[in-house]
Amino acid sequence: MRENGEHHLRKAGLKLATPTVPASLVIAISSRALFDLDTAHQVYEDKGLAAYSQYQIDNEQVPLNPGTAFGVVRKLLALNDSLTDAMRVEVVLLSRNSADTGLRVFNSIEHYQLPITRAVFCGGEAPWRYIVPFGCQLFLSAEPADVRKALENQVAAATLVSRQASDNENQQLRFAFDGDAVLFSDEAEQVFKRDGLEAFTASERAARHEPLQGGPFKRFLAALQQLQQAFPADEAPIRTALVTARSAPAHERVIRTLRAWDIRIDESIFLGGLDKTEFLKAYQADVFFDDQQTHCDRAADHVTTGHVPHGVANPPE
Repeated sequence: MRENGEHHLRKAGLKLATPTVPASLVIAISSRALFDLDTAHQVYEDKGLAAYSQYQIDNEQVPLNPGTAFGVVRKLLALNDSLTDAMRVEVVLLSRNSADTGLRVFNSIEHYQLPITRAVFCGGEAPWRYIVPFGCQLFLSAEPADVRKALENQVAAATLVSRQASDNENQQLRFAFDGDAVLFSDEAEQVFKRDGLEAFTASERAARHEPLQGGPFKRFLAALQQLQQAFPADEAPIRTALVTARSAPAHERVIRTLRAWDIRIDESIFLGGLDKTEFLKAYQADVFFDDQQTHCDRAADHVTTGHVPHGVANPPE
């Protein structure tokens, strides 16, 4: 049947579209995370939608400055220079702009030579609806409501809270993750919040042979590992780190959980409650994900930081 169909298409002078190879890692990003749209957004806040639209049209040939996630996106897309067609990274743009006002965004993508070809302009509606159809494993946005919706749909997501982008000279793309409520479920954190540190430590010691349930970023970490395995171990352009407030003896359950998942993480930093910021700087993190707003606020001046509004520390709004 397919051969007959191809014959008729050729006879009509048409061609079948070549099937695209599915990407191994698909990341959705909002336009306000990729580019600095603060000035344009202020026009919207001060003067309304019509003035904002005219401002964007008047300036559509003026490239936008890079936003907080720009460096991470550029490094992600650069991975494709070393990957085969069977394993690719794709970044999809999701925007609340209309296509008309969003033209400036696409012009800026072209200006910076970013190989981003897929986008959705939602004309004021929430773009999170398109995360699942695109098969995204991660969503980065400046809109907390959209991030919560993505998490509800079992997609790793974070609200970027940084005031500036990370500027690391390291060629590796370095991810840093909190543990509880990010890589892992918040089951242990619930004990800590409810009963205190002593009860948490006793509970984790007793359950040290029981793997923790997966958190919202488990699948994303697994996808990163799949990409890492495409390179020799000493040449991988991606590096991962667990940066957690846990300490011994609560470390053992974490290590055994990652072993049970068959997921390797490059560095594990157990801080016992110390501030994470200096350790993130020493690790040279490109991006850091944490569920605790206080940890995010401290790190935001030094590393691109994503708040993960998940778990007991983030009750529904």
